[in-house]
Amino acid sequence: MGTRAKWLIGVLVLGVTLAACNVVVQPVSIPFAPSVRAPRERLVVQGTGDVNLDPGYISAFGSEGFGYALGGLDGLFLGDDLTVVNLECAASGLGTAVPKQFNFRCDRQDALTQIRADGVDVANLGNNHSGDYGKEALVDSRARLSSAGIAPVGVGVDAAEAAKPALFEINGWTVAVVGFGGVVPSPDWIATDDRAGMGDGDTIESMVATVERADALADLVIVSIHWGRELDLVPVPEDVERAEAMIEAGADAIFGHHQHRLQPMETIDGVPVAWGLGNFVWPRLSVAGADTAVARVVFEPDGTTISCLLDATIISSGHPVLDDPTTTTCPGE
Repeated sequence: MGTRAKWLIGVLVLGVTLAACNVVVQPVSIPFAPSVRAPRERLVVQGTGDVNLDPGYISAFGSEGFGYALGGLDGLFLGDDLTVVNLECAASGLGTAVPKQFNFRCDRQDALTQIRADGVDVANLGNNHSGDYGKEALVDSRARLSSAGIAPVGVGVDAAEAAKPALFEINGWTVAVVGFGGVVPSPDWIATDDRAGMGDGDTIESMVATVERADALADLVIVSIHWGRELDLVPVPEDVERAEAMIEAGADAIFGHHQHRLQPMETIDGVPVAWGLGNFVWPRLSVAGADTAVARVVFEPDGTTISCLLDATIISSGHPVLDDPTTTTCPGE
């Protein structure tokens, strides 16, 4: 018999005894003991770089359907516990194009529903394209993603919402995902207390505060961040400083993107950092730009972390394929 059951029987027996003795007992509120937390099991988190679902930019979706976007991965994201992507488009039909060179819109609900069915759990909107159609579309993108079952991070109606983590209870772990945008077309793209926008991915002080708040709520904090310089093959020194600060604040894995080139995955104090995950669901514009990967991070119950890049190639526009479909785990798993 469990401890809680024995406790309840004891209370009933005591009540009967006191009643028999004509003792008047004032009712009291006794809280139930908290439930025992499930033991931790292996947790697998995967992240990607830029995902673009604009059918005007990737015409293959018109003929192949949106299943083409992740259809070359053999269900990779259905076999993990959490998948985080950077969604590089406004997931809304509201607003008008803001003045800039490229404007991407991915308001088709069937596109969002499809990538959710293919295993995407979280979409970072903290980037230089989620605001392509203005603030109203930016805020609406959060709602559209949520309605498709995908947790949005990195933007919000104000700075507090942009910094709000997506929280998950998985395999005995509480996991928080936060998003930042460190590449801004103009300063007014950053959220403030009274302005919609994206989470500031440039200012270390605010980034640290966001990670610390998430760390207070969760066992693990996953960061998705848009940073770096386009076409660079290594991180810029300022981003190394930002990564170190976020790790000290409690980040347990960092997925970077924006550079449109694949950069290395390294560890800082045991924390995996994918500096730049390159294009992912993107046009095949060059051989170098088609080189991509999925960042895979495995958290073991004993505190061990295993990480690697699963190499992939955009073999045709909008269609990444694993280089070796038989290798979907990291060495040492």
